[in-house]
Amino acid sequence: MNSVPLLITNEMLKDKPCCEEVMLEFSGFIADHNIVAHNASFDRRFLDSELKRANRKYEGSCCCSLLLSRRVYQDSPNHTLQTLVSHAGIPETGTFHRALADAEMTAYLWLSMIDRIRRQYGIPEISFDQLRELSRVDKLYAHRYLCALAEEPWNNVKT
Repeated sequence: MNSVPLLITNEMLKDKPCCEEVMLEFSGFIADHNIVAHNASFDRRFLDSELKRANRKYEGSCCCSLLLSRRVYQDSPNHTLQTLVSHAGIPETGTFHRALADAEMTAYLWLSMIDRIRRQYGIPEISFDQLRELSRVDKLYAHRYLCALAEEPWNNVKT
């Protein structure tokens, strides 16, 4: 496993807004929208802690692309973001472990997993809540869950 230092220096932070100010702006940006994160439990703990310090609370839902990938890409050698991006044939958009690049690659991975589910199971639409539920289903039952979802009448409506 390669370890990549974040390389954030005090000089880079000089004259930048404080964390509370950034979190207030970010809170307004995400509002109650759903978010996706790779290893979401880590990000969610950080988000909740920093929002609490800013007297805010996140009201949306969060889905973990890492957990979902363990159900959708069970054939992947491992489930790091870098490996999954390569496994899914997604072009790398930047340096791993940098916020913007990781966010972009997580978004592309998310779309790739939705596309794979649609193609493999013939499910034309799958909701965020269904994907979040799938991420929590035991890996052994993921196929059964998706087969059952494909048979639901509202998922067979042509759009």
